[in-house]
Amino acid sequence: MEGNRGSSQRCALLRKIKEFTRAIVQDLSIGRSPIVLIDRFRVHCTNPQANCCCSSVLPNGKEILTLQRENHVHRLATSARKPAWVQERYILHASICIFRFLWAMGRYLGSHSDLLRLVMGWIRFLEGGRKFDCINRPNTAHPIPVQVEEVKDIVSVADYILVVEKESVFERLANDRFCNANRCIVITGRGYPDIPTRRFLRLLIEKLCLPTYCLVDCDPYGFDILTTYRFGSMQMAYDAKQLRCPEVCWLGVFPSDSEKYCLPQQCFLPLTAEDKKKAETMLNRCYLQREVPRWRLELELMLQRGVKFEIEALSVHSLSFLSKEYITSKIQGGVHI
Repeated sequence: MEGNRGSSQRCALLRKIKEFTRAIVQDLSIGRSPIVLIDRFRVHCTNPQANCCCSSVLPNGKEILTLQRENHVHRLATSARKPAWVQERYILHASICIFRFLWAMGRYLGSHSDLLRLVMGWIRFLEGGRKFDCINRPNTAHPIPVQVEEVKDIVSVADYILVVEKESVFERLANDRFCNANRCIVITGRGYPDIPTRRFLRLLIEKLCLPTYCLVDCDPYGFDILTTYRFGSMQMAYDAKQLRCPEVCWLGVFPSDSEKYCLPQQCFLPLTAEDKKKAETMLNRCYLQREVPRWRLELELMLQRGVKFEIEALSVHSLSFLSKEYITSKIQGGVHI
């Protein structure tokens, strides 16, 4: 009985996927931009003192997505990725058919650029491309697996997981043979992490039960990437329970590190108007006050000083300072929040 129930559920879900695909094709065939209604969820509100239900599994109204709005194109691509684990072969085949049809019908939408962005988003999702360094083969980079569900029997002798914001820092650590000297797993999402990266990181934490540290630039966007790993993103709020990693600790780079490590003035850049606006907006997120008030203090300090700097600024002392001094001393000394 259990097997029959599972089979019927998969068939029902596959039927919904087909109906969704058919509706998009029908809209495009008559020159109409598809409209998709999705449940709206949230990972934070703007009242730090509120007794809110953010990150709950309950939807908070409906949201309309359409190809006519450029900022919705990526949202549609992201939403379309969710059912890929159900029927990979069917989804891949259906996706190719849809892409071909979208491209052919591009004249009805007025521009191919948005469609190309949608297609490339799917290709990046299907191919993966994010990296991690495996402790079983130190200093050997492997792509993040796209189908995380297929990863079985995870075993590691690592002592911790290190998530770095940028590929340039990942390559710096690889060149310094960081994993040879430290028993760890290093992961990069190359900026804002995609779904496979976040799901794989969560899987590693759940299976290995290792402390996890995150190293990002000392700027509002680095801070936002940090919060995406720990609390989830607003665009993927409906899946926050499966994607967020509340075990992630902030290793750096802190605004206060500039004095501790005596960074010269040429390492700093002034915060732009956009940086300040983003920082001020993030300060209102409820989870900063409730769960990580020390993160909020560091963000306030960044805004107060009006400057930012990158992880690479720490290399002003020496090229290997990041791998041989900064990271190891912070982890061993418990200097993380």
